[in-house]
Amino acid sequence: MSRGIAITCNKKFLIGLVAFLMAAIPVGSQTISRPHVIVVGVNGMEWDIIRPLLLRGELHNFAEVIQRGAYGKMRTLSAPNCPKVYSSIATSTPPEENGITGFVVAGKTASTAMLKREPLWSILSKHSVTVGMANVPATFPVMPINGYMISGMLTRGQGCEDGILCSPKLSEVKGGEAVYPPSMVAELEMNVGDFWIDCSRMPAAEELKGKQAEAIDHWLLQVSQVRAQQAKLFDYLLSHHRTDFTMLVQSCEDRVGHWLYPIQPYNAGYDSTLHSVRVDAFPDQYRAFDQVLGKILQYVDKNTYLFIISDHGIKPLREFEEGRRLYHSSHDHGGNTPIIAKHDFEDGDDVPGIFIAIGPNIKRDVRLMGFTVSVFDIAPTILNLYGIPQPTQMKGHVLSEIFEAPRLQPTEPSAR
Repeated sequence: MSRGIAITCNKKFLIGLVAFLMAAIPVGSQTISRPHVIVVGVNGMEWDIIRPLLLRGELHNFAEVIQRGAYGKMRTLSAPNCPKVYSSIATSTPPEENGITGFVVAGKTASTAMLKREPLWSILSKHSVTVGMANVPATFPVMPINGYMISGMLTRGQGCEDGILCSPKLSEVKGGEAVYPPSMVAELEMNVGDFWIDCSRMPAAEELKGKQAEAIDHWLLQVSQVRAQQAKLFDYLLSHHRTDFTMLVQSCEDRVGHWLYPIQPYNAGYDSTLHSVRVDAFPDQYRAFDQVLGKILQYVDKNTYLFIISDHGIKPLREFEEGRRLYHSSHDHGGNTPIIAKHDFEDGDDVPGIFIAIGPNIKRDVRLMGFTVSVFDIAPTILNLYGIPQPTQMKGHVLSEIFEAPRLQPTEPSAR
């Protein structure tokens, strides 16, 4: 009797499985349905600044995403910076293995030619997943992929020959391709404009003397213009070039935070002539990002996975660490800019990144405590969504913790 029940259950399971598979088989010329995944990166996103804004109800879209998904800190690298962390996210391997150890590697600005491990977008492309990339750090020159790629931070160009934290426009790019396929350049210039590839360098100390407010306001105006262009670019790409996997990144938040963090007089490096001028400049970056996020959410339906990540956080300068100068780079963020907040501390756990995920079967309104998520876990998790095996080189793991456990089918009582 129990054997008969088991056979009946197995038949029901097989019938259901066949029905599911038949529903997934393409009809005619239709392509196989694949998960839709959007990753939004925000450089230097800091929970300490975001939480008060959330409590005051000033980040409506950000709050909505948190309520709909799983969120928490993301463990970053020691002495984190954008190129080395984003390359580690893409390859799920440490900088020493993937080849991108910072802004400069062996005396040369980091580039995709230095990658020693295959990045996520290449693996996805080889498995026929369509890929869209825009403004991701250390993706210059762009690589051929199954979709499109627009480079981000470290793009070289006119007046930006070293590519380090400067901002060539699309028409000013030199030393390599910033857009793949190249034929897409004319389309972007026509529909988006001649946009800045990245946020510009911050004014140096000598440029601020005696005109702090004027210099800051001028630079912040350009930051707003860059963000508006990026928002227009993202909206155009999501509406006219839909891909299975899309990754979009912003970086102005990081640069504003470095020298316009709302610190107090007791913080190291405080300068009343500078740091009492635009005390809302850094929080304003997140208010502005919330508006960009609202536009992106228009393309996120119930079947879309959305990941919001930051490569690291940012904290007020700590005098004892600055004195050691173990990881301070002379070229970083303008060199002689009066930086009062940093992220490249020896202990990366002091400046964790941010992780938020929403989508089918992802837990809702769940805070991940401690360091459940690492920068190495993003690529394996995304590959898993597409059913692609994780390469042995990858150091991370699939974030099964963020997903609801599969519902178990009730079993029929055994016959006695």
